[in-house]
Amino acid sequence: MIKFGLLGCGRIAKRHSDLLGGGHIPGAELVAVCDEVRERANAIAAKFGVLAFYNIDEFLGRKDIQAVSVLTPSGMHPAHTIAVAKAGKHVIVEKPMALRLQDADAMIRACDAAAVKLFVVKQNRFNVPVVKAREALDSGRFGRLVLGTVRVRWSRDQAYYDQDKWRGTWAYDGGVLANQASHHVDMLEWFFGDVVSVHARAATALVNIEAEDTAVATLRFRNGALGIIEATTAIRPKDLEGSLSILGEKGSVEIAGFAVNKIRHWRFSEELDSDKDVMERFSVNPPNVYGFGHQAYYEHVVKCLNDQSPALVDGLQGRKSLELISALYESIETGKEVSLNFVPQLCRLGELP
Repeated sequence: MIKFGLLGCGRIAKRHSDLLGGGHIPGAELVAVCDEVRERANAIAAKFGVLAFYNIDEFLGRKDIQAVSVLTPSGMHPAHTIAVAKAGKHVIVEKPMALRLQDADAMIRACDAAAVKLFVVKQNRFNVPVVKAREALDSGRFGRLVLGTVRVRWSRDQAYYDQDKWRGTWAYDGGVLANQASHHVDMLEWFFGDVVSVHARAATALVNIEAEDTAVATLRFRNGALGIIEATTAIRPKDLEGSLSILGEKGSVEIAGFAVNKIRHWRFSEELDSDKDVMERFSVNPPNVYGFGHQAYYEHVVKCLNDQSPALVDGLQGRKSLELISALYESIETGKEVSLNFVPQLCRLGELP
């Protein structure tokens, strides 16, 4: 039984605590939570009968905690991840792993030095429709990839950003690209491979925050394919979709729903008997009030820790998508196309006031 602690008890902690504290992850147990806001820590601790801490040093001093899920604001992930690693505990860090590439590098080095595993939460990779699409990709059913598109059309009003002072700030959060759309940006890169260059534009349309609530971008991949990112939290009055389209010379797949969890189109030039099975059995994530992707993700984490097998999204994979996001912000600031493998100059992510 691997014993987990949660560092940070804000909005996303509900999903993590429900899974770990509710006994929904075989081989995992929630034993403690920590947040400097006592009311938040106490609420989760009381619900699941675990210990509550308000000081990170006391929390990390617990010998019975083997793995820690870092659920604090994005700008705090580096310091907290490094502290967890130095305490000799495995790290599961929410997206994005950091806001600056140098911080991501420091996190990777700290975990390597402490001989602990670093997992970056990218739960949408475990969605059943995404898994089936990846299987089709790996078996060559798409042929030459032509165009990939992700769309994040969600609603986050001013009240959402006002819940915490760090939301929408450059120092601790970033905008829709770094926060809400980071999963989708990762998904596009996972399916289409290395990005050569990006060109992006952004606006802060409907809310009062430092960063953007709306952005569009075009991408050129090393394999010759093109990509499009459309991301906004300025949809009103409520969420529309979070989707991924994969278009190739031999087939097209579109996965939509609220969070890339429902197959909208599944068409290939060379049809297989299994295609009907995909649409009937795997086109939608199984019902799960705790979030299917997160449950499958934690099951993967437990397996990796028990088997000493590699993580699907480790620190290097998390850094790769952060580099792409940083390039998008660099392009927004410069108004120019930005090549990857660059050194950020004007990207404002992680910039202190």
